[in-house]
Amino acid sequence: MCRQSATVSLLKSPALEGVVGLSLVERLRLLPDPRRRRGVRHPFVAVLLVAASAVIAGARSYAAISQWATNAPQLALARLGARVVGSLSVRVVPSAATIRRVVALVCPGGLADLTSADPAGSDSVAIDGKAARGSRQGEMPAIHLLAAMTGDGRTVTQLRVPDKTNEISCFAVLLDPYDLTRVTVTADALHTRRDHARFLVEEKKAHHLPVVKANQPELRRTLRSLPWKQVTARRYDREIGHGRRETRVTRALTVTDLALDLPHIAQAVRLLRHRTNLKAGKCTRQTVYAITDLTSHQASPQRLGQLARSQWTIENRLHFVRDTTLGEDTSKIRTSHGPENMATLRNLAINTLRRHGHRSRPPSRLLRPLQPAAGPIEHPLTRPST
Repeated sequence: MCRQSATVSLLKSPALEGVVGLSLVERLRLLPDPRRRRGVRHPFVAVLLVAASAVIAGARSYAAISQWATNAPQLALARLGARVVGSLSVRVVPSAATIRRVVALVCPGGLADLTSADPAGSDSVAIDGKAARGSRQGEMPAIHLLAAMTGDGRTVTQLRVPDKTNEISCFAVLLDPYDLTRVTVTADALHTRRDHARFLVEEKKAHHLPVVKANQPELRRTLRSLPWKQVTARRYDREIGHGRRETRVTRALTVTDLALDLPHIAQAVRLLRHRTNLKAGKCTRQTVYAITDLTSHQASPQRLGQLARSQWTIENRLHFVRDTTLGEDTSKIRTSHGPENMATLRNLAINTLRRHGHRSRPPSRLLRPLQPAAGPIEHPLTRPST
């Protein structure tokens, strides 16, 4: 099921054709069991479902996953497909060692792709990376994960960035299995590159909206020199929240004959942000430039401002949640593929909770089946599709 990345020994699944519409259980069955055949007692998919359910309930370590499984009622274990023992059909949970072995060895690319959302038809997809600081050991740096998330807060996939390199080498590998037709991909200044623009527009038939910063000095100087004060295509957005008042001004300008060393540029965008701290009264001003292949007929200044703002979705609704609510940076899981697979289980937990209407409550209060239920358990991971 897994394939080798062209750059390093990273694992990603092949094209995901044929898995759309399958349940989570059916998708997990496509993954190869990394264990040896001899001595296998617990079903592979059941171990993954137990681990995923425990993470939804707030588990942050292998020991916590095992503790959750030990205290789970028989009805919950039956829905998860746990091993049956004896004439009384008692459900037996896997040990902490079995959970550790399966989570640490399962294909990280396949697990990330098969448990995440399909971006086809989305308005935008944001790309950003994050380091799992708790995974550092000795002289080895913390692992760095490059993730993709739709504008409405659904995690698409993630990929571990190899050591001694950066996110640039993983950009195309991350997005290659997915249908991105007419989807606008937003990214930070690191991905403002010719090869990325050609990959998105020519190969994936998508649109792009990367930010331009100091790492592209010539391009940034060119954009700053444009006649922005004369631009009439502009949009003002004002809002109050989080203890501040913010005003955003978005200007868009059709770009022609600028001899820019980047392909597929139809418009240049300038975003001016004024922020006032309502408590301290301090005012700050920030100017951000971006480029896009979207023409003025395809994207007005209002839509361009919304697309640029959607890049913050992955920071606020994925990385921040994994750090604060799910305790990713304090996790001491370091060996093998454990760090990236646990991050994938956290992504699955976030997607599952949001799909069932939970927005901001801590997961540890949402699903904790420690006491026997009065009726059949409708578990969000194994609920039949309607």
